[in-house]
Parts: sequence; C-alpha cells; structure tokens
Amino acid sequence: MFAFKNSSCSEELIMKKSSFFVTGIILLVLASGNEAYAQQSRSIKDKLVIPDSTQVQVLETTDGSTLIGRIVEVGENEIQFESQIGRTTILISKIKDVRQQPVSSMKQGRYWFPNPNATRLYIAPTGRMLKAGDGYFTDVYLFFGGFSYGLTDQLTIGGGLSLFPGLGIDKQLFFFTPKMGVALNDKLSLAVGALVIAIPDLDDDIGRPLVGGIYGVGTYGSIDNNLTLGIGYGFADGDLADKPILIVGVQTRLSRRISFVSENWILPGVDAEDPFVSYGLRFFGEKLSVDLAFINSLTSGIFPGVPYVDFVFNF
Repeated sequence: MFAFKNSSCSEELIMKKSSFFVTGIILLVLASGNEAYAQQSRSIKDKLVIPDSTQVQVLETTDGSTLIGRIVEVGENEIQFESQIGRTTILISKIKDVRQQPVSSMKQGRYWFPNPNATRLYIAPTGRMLKAGDGYFTDVYLFFGGFSYGLTDQLTIGGGLSLFPGLGIDKQLFFFTPKMGVALNDKLSLAVGALVIAIPDLDDDIGRPLVGGIYGVGTYGSIDNNLTLGIGYGFADGDLADKPILIVGVQTRLSRRISFVSENWILPGVDAEDPFVSYGLRFFGEKLSVDLAFINSLTSGIFPGVPYVDFVFNF
C-alpha cells in the first residue's frame, strides 16, 4: 500500500511523521476532552431535575464526594438531595455531575455503577460504542500502550504503540483502530472497524509494512451480560485474506466489581473444533479495571493456558 525508499533520510522522515501523527492524536483527544468537560459544566443546571420513581441519581461534588439518591427540590443556587444519610442541602456551584440510573442499579442497598468496559472484550471489540467525549487508556502485558476516544456516539478513534525496552521509537510498532457503530435498541448494537499495524523494519531494508484486519461485530444483551459475534478478514501489504476470522465473546457480571469475560477465535486454516479460547476475570471500579485471564487452544493446548494481563483507565 505504501512504499518507502531504503535510506536513513527516508527512515528519519517516516519516524518524524509517525511521531507527529501520534502527538497530534493525543493533543486532539486532550483538546476534545477539555471541550467536553466545559460543555458538561455548562449543562449541570440542565441535569438538576427531580426524577420519577424508576430512577435514582448519582451526584458527584467538586470535592470528590459521591451521593446516591434523588433530588427532591431545586432552588436558584442550591438543591435538596435525599439519600441514605437523609436530606442534604448542596450548592449548585459545588456539583460536578449528576447522572440518572435505573432503580435496578441499586442492589441490596448498594449502587452498581455501569460496566466501564462495555465496548471491549480482551483484544476484540464489542458492538457497543463509546459515548462522545468518553475514552480510555490501555496497557497490555505492560508492552503495548494505546487509547480509544469517542469523537461522537457513532465514531471512535484509537491507536497506540509498542513499548519494548531497549528499542528506539523507530523499532516500535504503531497501530490505529477506527470504529463506527450504532445501537439498534437497548440490547442490540452493531459496529464495523479496522486494526492497522505498521510493523517496524528491524532489518533496515523493507520499510514499514502494513498488516491488520477489518471486521464487523454485533453484541446482544444487557450492558453487564451479553454475547458478541464477529467476523473479520486479515490483510497484509494490501492483500485481503481468502477466509474469515470468526469471533465469539461473552461477558457476565458476577458482582459489583467483578465480571467473567471469554473471547474465542476460529482462525483461517485452523480446525473449527480447535479454536483459540480465552477466559478470565475482570476486576473494575468506575474508572480503572484489570483483566487476569488465560489464552489457550481448546483441544491441543496445555491447561490453564498462556496468562493474559491488561490495565485500563477510563476517562
């Protein structure tokens, strides 16, 4: 798809362009995040409504406190908020955010915050999309860093690079992960996207070949318990694979802070009765999550499999 002359000058130019590209993406995310936060601040008063009996509200203050309950009265400069600790008077200027959640998010008197990883399994995406202004940073095996950011509710951009110690930036790989999708209803979401990887030229003679894949994926179920089915085609140097990759994923929330996640692949040329499988637990809060899992071959692997670890910070 792209060809580069094999010279130190060309390689230096390539790396400068790659660095400018990554820096530009990061600045775009930060700038968009600041704008989203400014818009959120301007809309606080619009969120100060008295909910009906099917909703509870999560109120965050500027000092970091969180209250779960309902607004019962809205004044010009303050509100009355009813929670388990009773009725509290809160200045509007001290409110950072107010989110409405269904009563079902309260279980045994505790608030179960929304699944912060609804858009991803381990490596593969789900059919769900990030909301505009939402995003996350991820670190897989400590050596692969990346991010995803919702430009709109239907368009997400992402990318990153390898972080192998002892190698210069010109020897690291870069990847780009655009994704588009739509929620057809509360349970079914569909998305298409791509993974484009620029492989480093370790021999200094072939430039940076591009490999990766394009995919379509659908997710059905609730945000906590769902099934994901996907199909993708790999490519290398502009040539598309003849046979597809099939993906089957499952997420099941076991408790307030733990989910079971399984991601499984049937690869071209591999017996359909011997897919690659992964299974493990996701430990999470509202912003930070850690995946501890194993990757294995269903019939020819060695139990429990190859360990998989990642860290994700949502913003």
